[in-house]
Amino acid sequence: MAEMVKKATRESFGEAITALAETNSNIVVLDADLAEATKTGIFKKKYPERFIDCGIAECNMIGIAAGLSTCGKIPFAASFAMFSAGRAFEQVRNSVGYPHLNVKIVGSHAGISVGEDGATHQCCEDIALMRTIPGMVVLNPADHYEMQAAVKAAAEYYGPVYIRLGRLAVESCNNNDDYKFEIGKGITLRDGKDITVIASGLMVGEAVKAVKALEADGIDVRLIDMHTIKPLDRELVLKAAQETGRIVTVEEHNVIGGLGEAVASYLSEACPTPVIKIGVNDVFGHSGPAVDLLKEFGLSAENIEATVKKALGK
Repeated sequence: MAEMVKKATRESFGEAITALAETNSNIVVLDADLAEATKTGIFKKKYPERFIDCGIAECNMIGIAAGLSTCGKIPFAASFAMFSAGRAFEQVRNSVGYPHLNVKIVGSHAGISVGEDGATHQCCEDIALMRTIPGMVVLNPADHYEMQAAVKAAAEYYGPVYIRLGRLAVESCNNNDDYKFEIGKGITLRDGKDITVIASGLMVGEAVKAVKALEADGIDVRLIDMHTIKPLDRELVLKAAQETGRIVTVEEHNVIGGLGEAVASYLSEACPTPVIKIGVNDVFGHSGPAVDLLKEFGLSAENIEATVKKALGK
């Protein structure tokens, strides 16, 4: 088993893309004057000739990335999620999605855990935006090891991919030796028969804590790490719904348009099942310490535990 690592997935991304570039000369990285924050600065230090700082011009950055992809390059275009997915949405849609180009859009500092940067930078809409673009793959890795695997998979996949990065350091939960990452395939971290918790990104770690506490109370919870929001692992979701009968989804994103809505939408047609969505409830965030904000918005192990008990009538 690999060692436990506590690290922000933005840092894991910077390390992973730099390591991949050693054997893949087509990988190039673009950033919008945020290399230190997004950790693309790690890549810049080692491969300055393959790094382009586009300045605070995210829309232009996406256009440049689109052009580079038509020349055989594999561009990773990074900025805060609010800018790479939000400000540049039109360019992502029309210049990358529509022609189905091989561009990887990287959204760092997503969600409430951005903390003191406040509501304008706490992007809880990026997954919803990227899900609506036809052909876009949407990845939200949970920890250091999953981010490393996701970056490698994204580089090997031909087509547009959105990768979500977090600012807050999280403990690894995918460090077992049989860990295998595949785009579009979720990971069952724990089997269970009473209810299923499906979590993504930063919330997987919180869900792990909640499930351990619930286990101590005699509640048998199945836990799924859904690192790919699109395409959704429908087979795994359907199996969980049929075998446990109840689903709780957990995400650091608006409950509108994210993981919970993807799961509920699919099950409403395939296997009508009660789905309770834990996420940001259609509100903006505000400035404050990340850990405190997560608890305030219900994005904590304690709230997951309470929600599961309520769903089971306990």
